[in-house]
Amino acid sequence: MSFTLPSPADPLKLGTRGSPLALAQANETCDRLAAAHDLPREAFEVVVIHTTGDNRALIAADRPLKEIGNKGLFTREIEEALTRGDIDLAVHSMKDMPTEQPTGLVIDCYLPREDVRDAFISAQAGSIADLPEGAVVGSSSLRRRAQLANRRPDLQLVEFRGNVQTRMRKLQDGVAQATFLAMAGLNRLGLSDLAKGAIDPEEMLPAVAQGAIGIERRSADTRAAAMLEPIHDIPTAERLAAERAFLAALDGSCETPIAGLAIHEGGDIWLRGEILRPDGSEALAEEGRAPLLDAAELGRALAARLLARAAPGFFDWRG
Repeated sequence: MSFTLPSPADPLKLGTRGSPLALAQANETCDRLAAAHDLPREAFEVVVIHTTGDNRALIAADRPLKEIGNKGLFTREIEEALTRGDIDLAVHSMKDMPTEQPTGLVIDCYLPREDVRDAFISAQAGSIADLPEGAVVGSSSLRRRAQLANRRPDLQLVEFRGNVQTRMRKLQDGVAQATFLAMAGLNRLGLSDLAKGAIDPEEMLPAVAQGAIGIERRSADTRAAAMLEPIHDIPTAERLAAERAFLAALDGSCETPIAGLAIHEGGDIWLRGEILRPDGSEALAEEGRAPLLDAAELGRALAARLLARAAPGFFDWRG
C-alpha cells in the first residue's frame, strides 16, 4: 500500500490527555512511529486535549468516578476530536477505555505491554500486610478498594484521585498512609523507585488491560492503518482480546469491581478473572485456557461462569 508520509511541514497529529503519563505514552508512540518509518521526530505532533476526567475541581474534591460518569470521562473529548479530524490518532491507556468505540473509530494497534502489576506506595509500610490495623488507604479505583476491603476489612478506605504527583503530595500531607498506582505508569515515567514493591497478581489481580497502550484511528483512514501496522504488538492484542471480551460480557465500568489478566501459556491463552461486591464483602474468581484464536470466546465464557455464580444485585452497593 502506498501512502503519503507525514513531514515536519505536515505532521501526523496524535491526541492525548495532558498528564505526564499520557504525554509519556504519546511520545513513546511518536518515537516508535518515527523509527518504524525512518522519519524525523518532528513529523509527529502531540496534541493535548482536556477531558472531563482531568477537571481539576473534580480531582481536588476526590469525588468518586461513579458520581461523575464512567470510563468515557477520560476519552470522550479525544474521540470527538478524532472523529472531527482535528487529530489523526488518539493514544489511550487501555484500562481507561470503554469496551465499545464510537461509530467510525477503531483500536487495532497496541504497543508492547508494560508491567501489569499494581504498585504499593507508602512512606510508613513495606506492603499491604505491614499496614497497621485501621490504617487509612487512598484509592480512586473501585476494583482496588474492593479487593483491599475483601482482604483487609480492618483498613479505612478513602477516595484518592489525581496523577502520580498529586497522589504523592496527598500522602505527604497525611491524607492516607498508603495508596496504589500501576507499575506500568511508574516505569514509563521513570519513577519505579516510588513503589515499595509490585503486588503479585496472585495477591491482587490487576485491572483489565492494565499496562497496555492502544492507538485509536478512524476506521476509514487507510493511511493511519498503514502507519500503525509496523508498531502493532500481536501478543498484547491476543491478551487483550481475552481480557476485553471478559470485561464487555460483564458490562464493566468504573462502577463495577472487575479484575482480569490473560497471559500466554505455550500456544494457549490463560485467563484469570475476578468480580467483587463493591464493599468487598464477597469475591468470585474463575480461570480458563483456550487456543489463541479463541481468546475472545474464552473471555466471554469466563464472564458467563462468574455471572452464573453471582447472586442478583451482586454489583449493587450495600448499606
